[in-house]
Amino acid sequence: MKNIRIGTRDSQLAMWQAEWVQSQLTKLYPDLNFELVSMKTKGDKILDVPLSKIGDKGLFTKELEQGLLNDELDMAVHSLKDMPTLLPPGLIISAFCEREEPRDVFLSKNGVRIEDLPSGAIIGTSSLRRKSQLKHYRPDLSFMDLRGNLQTRWRKLQESDMAGIVLAAAGVKRLGWEERITQILPEDIMLSAVGQGSIAVEIDEKRSDIAELLSRLNHTPTEQAVHAERTLMRKLEGGCQVPIGALGQVADGQIVLRGMVASLDGLRLIKAEAKGTDPETVGIEVADRLIDLGAASILAEIR
Repeated sequence: MKNIRIGTRDSQLAMWQAEWVQSQLTKLYPDLNFELVSMKTKGDKILDVPLSKIGDKGLFTKELEQGLLNDELDMAVHSLKDMPTLLPPGLIISAFCEREEPRDVFLSKNGVRIEDLPSGAIIGTSSLRRKSQLKHYRPDLSFMDLRGNLQTRWRKLQESDMAGIVLAAAGVKRLGWEERITQILPEDIMLSAVGQGSIAVEIDEKRSDIAELLSRLNHTPTEQAVHAERTLMRKLEGGCQVPIGALGQVADGQIVLRGMVASLDGLRLIKAEAKGTDPETVGIEVADRLIDLGAASILAEIR
């Protein structure tokens, strides 16, 4: 098989990620041709409605996954944070690429940090996770729903009354926008989305030939960290559009996982932490601690 089809969404950031995977594979296997196949997903087409109102089952992945199942693609490149914790039957994540900075960043119009914004300042984000944590930290701020690719969000910031927007650091850095970052938000203010910062490559589980090619792109510490995060998310039955944050980090052979659940108004925010060597065990332990602290009732109200 000389020609290998890599599926991707057609946004600039998604294309950057797919081109990065393509370039890595081309270096490793110069005799093979890796072709990009771009598609629009449901999440790319519906831009005037917050994601939490559409539902989150594969909003940014379903069309690519259908391409894998129909043998129109050999692999699909995703932002891991867009992927549901339960994949369609027959599909697996074959490579977890080394994680970029997993935290969120604040981009303000005039260089003002979040803690220094005036009361009533408007922040642009459609993420319930980001809103709830910021409401907990600064209940006096206001929020505006913001959808679209990163270029669209940056343009809307310039053209509106918003004081700033919150984005994933990884995407901002991948587009070369470091100079636009006002601050990286510390974990005590903002805990990341599950899987944020990692590129995942999904394949048909029967394609052992593709799995073998991708094995050299897999980064084990990233895989362990995000496995713990995704286990926590699955145990809490949370989707992408609920206020759950998690960040796993691997140091000295130990996985340290911090998890957070918040109410939509930000009044209730609970956190838990655990560490260990098995990602599944650590993820379940943090989820159970959050449940003991009241996570189930908070999430039931949101649903």
